[in-house]
Amino acid sequence: MRVIAAEGAGAELRLRASIDGLADRVPFLSARSLLTKGQKRVLLTVALVIALGLAVATLATLTVLVTLVIAVYVAMIVYRTVLFVWSSRPGVVIVVGDTEAKAVHPEELPSYTIMIPAFHESEVIGQLLEHVAGIDYPTDRLEVMVLVEADDEDTIDAVRRADPGGQFQLVVIPPASPRTKPKALNYGLTLARGELVTVYDAEDEPDPLQLRRAAVALSRQGPDVACLQAKLSYHNPTQNLITRWFTIEYGMWFSYFLPGLARSSAPIPLGGTSNHFRREVLRRIGGWDPYNVTEDADLGIRMHREGYRVRVLESTTYEEANSDFINWMRQRSRWYKGYLQTLLVHLRSPRTFRREVGLKGAAHFCMFVGGTPILAFLNPVFWILTVLWFVWHPAWIQEIFPAPVYYAGLLSWCMGNFLIWYLSVLSCRLLRRDELLWAAVLVPAYWVMMSMAAVKAFWQIVGAPTFWEKTVHGLTRHGGTVGQSPEPSAPRG
Repeated sequence: MRVIAAEGAGAELRLRASIDGLADRVPFLSARSLLTKGQKRVLLTVALVIALGLAVATLATLTVLVTLVIAVYVAMIVYRTVLFVWSSRPGVVIVVGDTEAKAVHPEELPSYTIMIPAFHESEVIGQLLEHVAGIDYPTDRLEVMVLVEADDEDTIDAVRRADPGGQFQLVVIPPASPRTKPKALNYGLTLARGELVTVYDAEDEPDPLQLRRAAVALSRQGPDVACLQAKLSYHNPTQNLITRWFTIEYGMWFSYFLPGLARSSAPIPLGGTSNHFRREVLRRIGGWDPYNVTEDADLGIRMHREGYRVRVLESTTYEEANSDFINWMRQRSRWYKGYLQTLLVHLRSPRTFRREVGLKGAAHFCMFVGGTPILAFLNPVFWILTVLWFVWHPAWIQEIFPAPVYYAGLLSWCMGNFLIWYLSVLSCRLLRRDELLWAAVLVPAYWVMMSMAAVKAFWQIVGAPTFWEKTVHGLTRHGGTVGQSPEPSAPRG
């Protein structure tokens, strides 16, 4: 195994480019500075208008706010139902069968780089290296880069003990802030030689034929298709109720939402692993943003702004579902915070964004990327209003819900919640995951967890927008109990 050390002028240049390359070249598209002066003025103006309205005409202001939110709720329910239907149609996912994937002669396959960012992953990294070593791809056309920070001695030792084959490289990165996964990926991208590039996380179990499938699929597509997103699922779905809910959610996300976005040529927030890129495109658009805590989602939107498309590949990588509530909360709040970062970054100039992605693309972006954390954050408000009404019947609630708004809200509450619940159950049936059905019936309790994570995300977007909360892996094997994550001040995961 070749070791690329974190020393010398070359390493420092790569590190600087990995941290601030995008922000220095295109500051408008980086989350290094989250809010522009214009955005601050807009947000402050909106806050002042709402505060003034509440002070002068409280009930009228609340009525307007409730009306707007319910309109968004209804639109979101219809939107996600349409995505579900679109995703269910044939041809929206690219399929490359086993026989076709294996039939390609090794000399006809493109060179491939696998990047594996790892931070405090000594417990699981050896298992991943075994899975990667079992991938069916010619070794002379494959390089595997394990990206580890120089002061993460435990993970470095674990990689050395695993002693993987000659196509593996241990890339030691100089430690520097922000200590995030996208910074490590940018560093690896400066060294990558493959025509195609993919990313695997430390707990992944990729389909052994995934690289071949992706290479064949990309050869069929035009140069505008710059990325294929493989599907993600979990290898421990029945460990407990949380892992069952998480598996149901991923099944809907990768099988019944993202394909619908791809079908409509909408901006697609990528998953954090098993995306297969054309390397030249990654370098052209500046790689990942190390200041965005959902660098994958942001990258998918930036690719769309540059005129590139993402398609979904029928190939599954299995990960470890979080089985611990605290660990799940860390990960989910980071995802929601990253979606908020991405929303704010790409709406710095709404006119420019609309011009680049079109009105329909902008609507997809706001509904899917923006609506996901915002509505999860607002859900508790309406739950509380519902409880107050049924328990005490306060008159002011009746006043802020005039008849049209009341019936729209009732429709959203009864039919909307039922429809989303039904889609969760239906997805289990369509994906033939009958062992998850009883958890799908209880999925409204999972929505409460999502809202808790959203509240935390909104709190952190104000106080710690670039803080990366470490996700602890290996809980399936080690009992599923989480304490403090290692070095919380230097997170990645």
